Amino acid sequence: MEADSPRVTIHHAENLPVLRSLAAGSIDLIYIDPPFNTGRTQTRTSLRTRRDPTGARVGFRGERHTTERLATRSFDDSFDDYLGFLGPRLEEAHRVLATTGSLFVHLDFREVHYVKVRLDEIFGRRSFQNELIWAYDYGARPSRRWPAKHDNILWYTKDPKDYCFDREAQDRIPYMAPGLVGAVKAARGKTPTDTWWHTIVSPTGKEKTGYPTQKPLGILRRIVLVHSRPGDTLLDCFAGSGTLGEAAAAHDRHAILVDESAEAVAIMQRRLARFSPRIVGA
Repeated sequence: MEADSPRVTIHHAENLPVLRSLAAGSIDLIYIDPPFNTGRTQTRTSLRTRRDPTGARVGFRGERHTTERLATRSFDDSFDDYLGFLGPRLEEAHRVLATTGSLFVHLDFREVHYVKVRLDEIFGRRSFQNELIWAYDYGARPSRRWPAKHDNILWYTKDPKDYCFDREAQDRIPYMAPGLVGAVKAARGKTPTDTWWHTIVSPTGKEKTGYPTQKPLGILRRIVLVHSRPGDTLLDCFAGSGTLGEAAAAHDRHAILVDESAEAVAIMQRRLARFSPRIVGA
């Protein structure tokens, strides 16, 4: 990007034409969180809770509250040919990625194995670096199988030997048994492994935008800081609530965000207003 370009550009468009319009090798880091192909409609309801002496909900210190339903958002998450849909976009991701760039594809157990095989074909098996596991503990627990409480994030590099990995930029996490490592190490903490324990976006927290598939800022911040440098150009062509854009712009990176949903674009525009995003196609 030119020096005077906006830090954040949001495209209201179908992502494949936008990908095809980008110059080869122009993107330093790509993160995508495509639909998971759950076979059902994904729904998220926004709620507002207020203090009410006659309310039905009882909270801290016996205070009563009333909950109001504000809005319900949903989208169809079902594809007859998932790889037929995703494959051309992965091919374009490879084309636009810089020689030292990385691609992160965020999936779950339904499609991750098939997508990895396709990525091996596009990038080459030697360019596969890690399968990161984002583990959390929230939501329903089925009675006839182990509860699925993790997502899979596949990391590929354009070049299997030359890529950005800033180990010093890694955040540190507490030791599970600090008494075994001594006071100095315990105080410093340890660097994460390929299993990332991180809570989901709190249904009542300030980070929540109301978008059905919003991912935590902490997950994207870690990827951005370790796998890119200030001034780099980052891309998310399934941008949704714009979490990559916030992580990028807050740390002096440029971001290109693409989504065909008018609702997603409106959420991103509000969320990223402090970075004065440029809107294309709205």
